[in-house]
Amino acid sequence: MTVAHIFTVAFQGIEAREVDVQVHVGGTGGGQFNIVGLADKAVAESRERVRAALAAIGLALPFKRITVNLAPADLPKEGSHYDLPIALGLLAAMGVLPASEMANYVAVGELSLDAQVTAVAGVLNAALAASAAGRGLICPAACGAEAAWAGDLSILATPSLIALVNHMKGTSVLSPPTPKLAETGRAVPDLRDVKGQESAKRALEIAAAGGHNLLMIGPPGAGKSMLAQRLPGLLPPLDAREALEISMVRSLAGELTDGAISRERPFRNPHHSASMAALVGGGLKVRPGEVSLAHLGVLFLDELPEFHAIMAQTHLDGFLTQTGSFWTNGDLACHLSAGTEICLPARRVRSGRAACRGRGGG
Repeated sequence: MTVAHIFTVAFQGIEAREVDVQVHVGGTGGGQFNIVGLADKAVAESRERVRAALAAIGLALPFKRITVNLAPADLPKEGSHYDLPIALGLLAAMGVLPASEMANYVAVGELSLDAQVTAVAGVLNAALAASAAGRGLICPAACGAEAAWAGDLSILATPSLIALVNHMKGTSVLSPPTPKLAETGRAVPDLRDVKGQESAKRALEIAAAGGHNLLMIGPPGAGKSMLAQRLPGLLPPLDAREALEISMVRSLAGELTDGAISRERPFRNPHHSASMAALVGGGLKVRPGEVSLAHLGVLFLDELPEFHAIMAQTHLDGFLTQTGSFWTNGDLACHLSAGTEICLPARRVRSGRAACRGRGGG
């Protein structure tokens, strides 16, 4: 029995765990296409996307039993990025692509019905995992720039399935992607523009130097928001390691524009109507919330008492939920999802402001 292998990843927080995609074509039960290995609905639906994508490039699935195993079988598989590795594993099992060469790659990408390879979240994390395992990466062309930051590894950033097949057969060549650095689009407010408020400015400098939380209380118009917006300007520029760490969180959240990495400190200013899930992340498929997206930057909670999702909790400083499914220790935001502990980075300067209003509402 011949089994074709290609690798992909499953995300647990910002960690990308290796998944072996094993494809077998043959045996009785012609026409059946089964995906096993604790796959969710999005992965199960990849059968139809893969079938249509292969038809779009002029290939039909063989009338045999097709079995795709995503190993390890006890690790939950979620998301649409399994489309591309399943399709490539099928092509290797059918003899269209060399199976020995496919086994040296990690693949991530979603397939459209016309065989285009569309962008997915977490490509930078997958590229770092592939580099650590000594393998190459196959990813969407739209995500090639962020994958290029992973270092010295072979990257095939393909716009379509047929372009990748032609590259592997030597009839055309995919250009290697180049890393991009995001342009500084906004001017960071400068603390020297603030006249007066010497005590508040001193407190801001101490908070920035020591990474302390900061709570500003005062009447409306006293300058609390103006001061808080200048806090990122006091922080030093990100070094290469910190920029990569922040970009891993943003990649997982799908917020890397054109795959470009920024050297600016994040400044997150969520609205007070944000839910607890939006603030701390979570869900069945855990996604970073504002706490993690502010990693190594500033989380600004304007009108702090209006954040009902936070104020309703028994322990404000720890963001401890009543269900106990989320907690922080200052550096990590941890979730319990499907019985698995998942941790995301959450080291930041937390800044909040609350307006003091008199009885007349002034």
